[in-house]
Amino acid sequence: MTDTVLDRFLRYVAIDTQADPNSMSQPSTEKQKNLGRLLVEELLAIGISDAHLDEHGYVYATVPANTDKPDVPVICFCSHMDTAPDFTGTDVRPKIISNYTGGDIALGNSGRVIRVAEHPELDNQIGNEVVTTDGTTLLGADDKAGIAEIVTAAEILLKDQSIKHGTIRLLFTTDEEIGRGVDKVDLEKLGARFAYTLDGETAGTIEDETFSADALTLEITGVAMHPGFAKDRMENAIKIAATIVARLPRDVSPEGTEGRDGFVHPVDISGSMDSATIQLIVRDFTEAGLVEKHKMVEDIARSVLETFPGSSFTATRKEQYRNMKVVLDQHPEIVDNAVEAIRRAGMEPVRGSIRGGTDGSRLSFMGLPCPNIFAGGHAFHSPLEWISRQDMEKAVKTVVELAKVWEERA
Repeated sequence: MTDTVLDRFLRYVAIDTQADPNSMSQPSTEKQKNLGRLLVEELLAIGISDAHLDEHGYVYATVPANTDKPDVPVICFCSHMDTAPDFTGTDVRPKIISNYTGGDIALGNSGRVIRVAEHPELDNQIGNEVVTTDGTTLLGADDKAGIAEIVTAAEILLKDQSIKHGTIRLLFTTDEEIGRGVDKVDLEKLGARFAYTLDGETAGTIEDETFSADALTLEITGVAMHPGFAKDRMENAIKIAATIVARLPRDVSPEGTEGRDGFVHPVDISGSMDSATIQLIVRDFTEAGLVEKHKMVEDIARSVLETFPGSSFTATRKEQYRNMKVVLDQHPEIVDNAVEAIRRAGMEPVRGSIRGGTDGSRLSFMGLPCPNIFAGGHAFHSPLEWISRQDMEKAVKTVVELAKVWEERA
């Protein structure tokens, strides 16, 4: 019997694939390959003969074309296997509400509750089969839902030869959650002209714009001194760093912004009396916005250091990814075809912007234009994560319809 998308999803989330930002290997954790190996087995079992896991943990596979049209572009569907380091993904125990009747959802004995007031999309799930965590781990719908949907759609395309389509490439990546998801992708081997990540949230959404993103590191040098003789001489680098972070304005923070507002977000602070480091991420939809926020942080640091004359700081900026819209606007057919596929799958398409990034952000600038399609999950990176079977099925149908649209319009 063919596995359902829910069967696959529950199987995949049981495998711990949490990424490690402190590891320099690729993948950052060997356990990500455990899911990769399972996916290769399953892809081979459904008839994809070239499915394989490479040395970097990526899974590549091909659904061969079954159309006589020679000019159908090769398209790729991509999702990532890793889960975020923000919350534990070990020993995930999904809970299934078979017929959701509405209202808040208590997550076992954890004390955590998914509240409708904070998750209004639950109002659209009445009667659906909703999957949650038990409140002690994240679920892994980000992005194992996308993987389950792609594999399920691939099996449909392989088995139903009445559905005409061009060559479809599948790509499952590692370490997306720590910004290294496509570092080692072999685009020549992939051989696709266009791609789609399935890594979004609400059903019906197609996202063709992301934040542009930088990492910013402040290195602070203080003045070390024995505390017994420190009067008017010690300049504690830890205190300097803490003061800088405390002065970051709330209205330029993740918790104080929404929509198209960018932010500055400290993600790590460490050090000792004589030196300290602040790691921040900077996000905005425009280059000008990024420049403005970098300047704001450095101005705050200079202001703080005015009261610490013996201390200094350096700021190092590292580009992480850029707004995919710059690339996608040059290829409007990519989004147009996705909008049509979502409509054919029974939903009203909603074009959106991501307050974050996906593998598609970097793939687009590497030469593979790649917007983001919904996978159906919600409350990513947290123990409140949830998804419904019906929304996963809508994503499967969207992938199938998208393959048909590209063939029809070639």
